[in-house]
Amino acid sequence: MILAGDAPDADLGRLISLAMPCPEVTIAAFLWHARGGPRFCWESNREEMAFAGAGTALELSAWGESRFDDIEQQARQLFANSVMLGDDVALATPRLFGGFSFQDAFVPDRAWSDFLPAQFVLPHFQLVRTHNATWLTINAQVGWDEHPATLLPELHAALEAKRMQLAMDVPIDDESNLLSQAELSFPMSYETWVLIISGLTERMKAGDLNKVVLARVAEVCFDQAPNIDRALACVAARYPGTYRFLFEPRAGDAFYGATPELLVRLQDSRVETMALAGSARRGRTADEDALLGAELLASAKDRHEHQIVVDAIARELQPLLRCLQVDDTGLLTLSNIQHLHTPIVGELTAPSTVLRLLKRMHPTPALGGDPRELALAAIQSAEPVTRGWYAAPIGFIDRHLEGTFAVAIRSAVIQHQRAWLYAGVGLVAQSEPQREWDETILKFRPMLESLGVMYDL
Repeated sequence: MILAGDAPDADLGRLISLAMPCPEVTIAAFLWHARGGPRFCWESNREEMAFAGAGTALELSAWGESRFDDIEQQARQLFANSVMLGDDVALATPRLFGGFSFQDAFVPDRAWSDFLPAQFVLPHFQLVRTHNATWLTINAQVGWDEHPATLLPELHAALEAKRMQLAMDVPIDDESNLLSQAELSFPMSYETWVLIISGLTERMKAGDLNKVVLARVAEVCFDQAPNIDRALACVAARYPGTYRFLFEPRAGDAFYGATPELLVRLQDSRVETMALAGSARRGRTADEDALLGAELLASAKDRHEHQIVVDAIARELQPLLRCLQVDDTGLLTLSNIQHLHTPIVGELTAPSTVLRLLKRMHPTPALGGDPRELALAAIQSAEPVTRGWYAAPIGFIDRHLEGTFAVAIRSAVIQHQRAWLYAGVGLVAQSEPQREWDETILKFRPMLESLGVMYDL
C-alpha cells in the first residue's frame, strides 16, 4: 500500500486505486464495452503506449487565465493524498486525462456545450497498455472516514467483474451500415478567406505581425449519429504516426483526432517537444513525393514560418532547461501530408510540472502566431466560429504531475448527428490565399475520411 500526503481536502476526498494485469484486453475492446458512458483514449505508436478510460471517478475543472495553475493545484492535492492498494506498478497508477480550450476566455457554444475551458477526468476504470504489459485499474473517491484497506474486497470484486466483461467477444463492425451524408457546409466562404488573409498579410508586411494561424471549420450533418469507434479505428489505421485521442465526457458528445504534433512530454526531468510548421501534400509516386519534400525543405516561405516556431519554443524553454538541443529540421510524413519538423529536447534545471510547461508554451506560433498576444487578438477577430479545444493542449497527467500533451489538430467534435471539423494554416507575409485554402483541404481529409464522408472540396 502506498500512502502520500497529509493535507486532506474535503471536496476531493481521498483517491484509492487497485490494479491487476490484463494482457488479453485491447484498447478497442475496452472502449467498445464503455459505450453509453464517458470514454477517454490516448494512443501513441511512437511511445508504444496507449491509455483508455471509462466512467468518471472524479472531474477537475477551471476557468480563465489561472486555469493551468488551478488544475495543477487540484491535481497535486488529489495525488498527494492518494492510496495505491496492492502492487505499486508505475504503469497501473492513476492518470488524469483531458485538455484545455484554445483561448482563456472560452465560452462554450453549440458544438462545445459539454466542454469547459479546462477539464480533466480521472476515469473509474482505466487500461494502460505498452508493447509488453497491460494493466487494468479501478479508481474511486472515498471519504476520509473510510479506511482504504477495508474497501479492498469490494474493489477487487469490481475489478474482476470488469475484467470478465472485457474478456467477452466484441461484435464485428458491420461496415455495410455506413452513414448517409446529409449536408456539408463551411461557415467561412472563400471570398471571406481571401479578404482576411489579404488584411493579415498587409499587417505583416508593415511589420505589425510576424505570423498568424488562421483556421476554418467544416460542419457535417448526418441522418444518424457517427460511429466513433469506427472513426478512431480509421485514423489509427491511416495515420499510425500520430497521437490519437478521444475525450467523450457524455455519450455521443466527443472530441477526437489524430494529431502529428507533440506539444510537450515531461518524464523524469526530460522535456521533449517539437516545432511543426510548413506543409505540402504527398506525391502520387515516389519520385513526385521526394520532389515535393525537397521543395518544402527549400521553400523560403515555409522555412521562415517554421523558424518562427523553432525560435519561440527555444526562447520559452531556454530559462528552464540545460542541454537544450534543437535538432536539424527534416520532414515528418503522414499518408496525405508532410510537414517541416524540428525535434527539441532538454533537461529541467529545477523541478517543474507538465502543467507549468503547458502554461508557458501554449499556444506556440505553430497554432497561434507571433507576437503571441497580437496574433491571438487577430484570430479572435477574424474567425467566425470559436475554436473550442481545437489547437489546444490535450493529454494526460500522472501522479508525479508529469505527462504528455499534444496539440489537438486534425480533429473533430461530434454532438450526436452533427460534426464540426477544424483545419488551420500558418500565415506569413508571403502567404497566398489559394495555396492556404488548398492546405486546409488536405488537413480536413483525415477527419472526413474517418466519418465516411464522400467529398469533393
